[in-house]
Amino acid sequence: MTPPDASHNRWSDLDRPPLNATALRRGLLRPDTLWASLEIVESTGSTNTDLAERARAGAAAEGTVVVAEEQTAGRGRLERSWTAPPRSGLFFSVYLEPGDIPVERWGWVPLLAGVAAATGLAKSAGVDMSLKWPNDLLVSVEGEERKTGGILGEFAGDGIVVGLGINVSLRADELPAPTAGSLALAGAVSTDRETLLRAVLRSMEHWYGAWKAAGGDAAASGLQAAYAAGCATLDRTVRAELPGGASLVGEAVAIDGDGRLVLSTEDGLQQPVSAGDIVHLRGAAGGLT
Repeated sequence: MTPPDASHNRWSDLDRPPLNATALRRGLLRPDTLWASLEIVESTGSTNTDLAERARAGAAAEGTVVVAEEQTAGRGRLERSWTAPPRSGLFFSVYLEPGDIPVERWGWVPLLAGVAAATGLAKSAGVDMSLKWPNDLLVSVEGEERKTGGILGEFAGDGIVVGLGINVSLRADELPAPTAGSLALAGAVSTDRETLLRAVLRSMEHWYGAWKAAGGDAAASGLQAAYAAGCATLDRTVRAELPGGASLVGEAVAIDGDGRLVLSTEDGLQQPVSAGDIVHLRGAAGGLT
């Protein structure tokens, strides 16, 4: 009898056990909570793509969560790819329907997910997390800032799909780029993915509930202040690479009420940036980052 191919055996890497859907549902799905359903798939191209298709077809309720043990075509901002070894991270998407919250305030939802992920992971993994505007999760590995996660939001159906990819147990030789990191490499006290996922989803439920209760007002809900407090981009000289090829250099001085990054430029103007790639040029100590 030919033994099964170890590469397709979900128990082939004992350091990376599969997620237990039953346990996660028991801990997260209750009548008084946001989360309505949770599905775990062994492998898919992109949880965001899958969930967005369901939402557009009217087949996703608010609070639907789709988790993949492996993503083969994960997407980041600007259609960048996001791949990692199976069961080495958290790859999941959630569907939210802000309802009567003005659509112009929905741009806060991916930033809200960033705050939720950073606070949830800091508590459950014991790792100091920070946010790079607009949607990167950073950790410190050997004294250097490294990206360990990213967030992607997209409108779909009557709501918004928010996807998160978080490197949990990636080893140094598995990192996709020198600037990447993982919770394990940052010294996490726990890399149990079920514990981490529950913490992130509970934190997201808290912040989403507060934001909705405040009518989508990020200041009144405390979201704006929480994002600013955890944002590593503020108080640094940065270069904003804007859509269309233009760029803008200045000191990042604030996150405004619309979730935009405000840059103070050399000519004394304060310029809000609503979209673009941000490059950290200098930190508070003057070092290149």
